[in-house]
Amino acid sequence: MSRSEGKLKSSSSELDLDRPNIEDYLPSGSSIHEPRGKLRLRDLLDISPTLTEAAGAIVDDSFTRCFKSNPPEPWNWNVYLFPLWCFGVAVRYLILFPARVIVLTIGWIIFLSSFIPVHFLLKGHDKLRKKMERVLVELICSFFVASWTGVVKYHGPRPSIRPKQVFVANHTSMIDFIILEQMTAFAVIMQKHPGWVGLLQSTILESVGCIWFNRSEAKDREIVAKKLREHVQGVDNNPLLIFPEGTCVNNQYSVMFKKGAFELGCTVCPVAIKYNKIFVDAFWNSRKQSFTMHLLQLMTSWAVVCDVWYLEPQNLKPGETPIEFAERVRDIISVRAGLKKVPWDGYLKYSRPSPKHRERKQQSFAESVLQRLEEK
Repeated sequence: MSRSEGKLKSSSSELDLDRPNIEDYLPSGSSIHEPRGKLRLRDLLDISPTLTEAAGAIVDDSFTRCFKSNPPEPWNWNVYLFPLWCFGVAVRYLILFPARVIVLTIGWIIFLSSFIPVHFLLKGHDKLRKKMERVLVELICSFFVASWTGVVKYHGPRPSIRPKQVFVANHTSMIDFIILEQMTAFAVIMQKHPGWVGLLQSTILESVGCIWFNRSEAKDREIVAKKLREHVQGVDNNPLLIFPEGTCVNNQYSVMFKKGAFELGCTVCPVAIKYNKIFVDAFWNSRKQSFTMHLLQLMTSWAVVCDVWYLEPQNLKPGETPIEFAERVRDIISVRAGLKKVPWDGYLKYSRPSPKHRERKQQSFAESVLQRLEEK
């Protein structure tokens, strides 16, 4: 018996060596005093808001929810519905998908046979070349939408080319740009992508004035900010389109807007996009799915259904900061598209909390524990 007790004591002492010392996170000169009274479980649970914050994060993780796609509920669960489901799969993959591939192929043939001569033969006629390239980009985007059997309803006046204005929209997928581009040739601000998408960005889309950046490059922010200011001043430039969330969100939530689009000193035109998930979820999770697979998912669905609202232009009010302006525009878009606002920065999806942030949390928690123990 004594031998087993000795083993328990030695094992517990070894565990104590692995535990973090709470005094390491306390200010210099502070130490833990023995509690004057009996410490109960409810006292530990009431130590500080840190535990409440942690419990709340577990129960209601509103950040992760923003980037999760909700799979459709299965409806082929009995012997009567399963044959219908099999018939639908056969129609979508054996009839609709090949037909859509043919449509998209024809669209690319028409586009490339027209765009290449226009781009290289009209070098000296910039105004005519830009106008024709704008029409051709709208055309190929229309073919893309047709390849998903896109059913898009546009509300409000069509955007026009005017100086000192910028369009901002909520962001669900890269197809947001295609859906908006088929109506108006926007110059979009977008993350630089690899593969065939990056090739299109650096060749075709650059002809309509699109601006690319890389999140990992801090210098890109300064360059992009300068290009934005120059672009909005141009009279003949295509309308500028920005997705201020900075990342794709699942069309149920709205994360914080970056303030860059709201400190250009120009009119901001909100655009709200809402997808109907009756046939397919249009959310693109770039961490789990390539854009090619995302397009295949759309092309093998029944249809992509969505509404687009061009909302009333907004200007910075006297005494209003760019951050407050961004929040006001986010409110307008969220209400129109039926999105839930959450106080999160979408870029957190691409990064982890810094060591300094963790240390501050640990020190705050240690101080709370010390204060509570001293009260007892």
